[in-house]
Amino acid sequence: MQLTNRLEQAIRVAAKAHREQTRKGTGVPYITHPFSVMCIAQTVTNDEDTLIACLFHDILEDVPDKYPEQQMRLEFGDNVVSIVKAVTKNDQIDDWHERCKAYLQQLSEVKSKNAIIVACADKIHNLMTTLADYEVQGDEIWKIFSTGKEAQLWWYESVRELIAKRSPQLPLLAQLDNLIAQLQQVVLDE
Repeated sequence: MQLTNRLEQAIRVAAKAHREQTRKGTGVPYITHPFSVMCIAQTVTNDEDTLIACLFHDILEDVPDKYPEQQMRLEFGDNVVSIVKAVTKNDQIDDWHERCKAYLQQLSEVKSKNAIIVACADKIHNLMTTLADYEVQGDEIWKIFSTGKEAQLWWYESVRELIAKRSPQLPLLAQLDNLIAQLQQVVLDE
């Protein structure tokens, strides 16, 4: 990955947009997540729009007032926005399970394989941090989620199935499979 002026600008925008957020239950600055997602994605792509979308993937879902879609489109273009929107859950749907199903449907219909890379890298990092937090906190970690570990397992397995269907040769799948196997072990150990 080459750090271009545009990519460096995107890093600054993401850091500013997420500056008041921390990761669930940890107090870790939120920006570590989008930056980590970008680092994971850069192992399989050097596409600048995809890497920027990694940095922005939670902005429209979590902090749209800090960096609105129109500004993102103006400063970074239609392609970045379309990738971000493809991996953004619909916050108008209150029920967690229904919101997840809508996300899966949305991701299954998106034309961009780059959105699949962002989705996979996002799930890898979320699962990595959840499992690391589980090692420290044990079952207490599940209290920060709106659903239990069984539902979390369903979610990751469902996203993995869709990603494998859309991009069966994606090298990130092996890493996701490994993490899901670890989560399966956590769920089965109960």
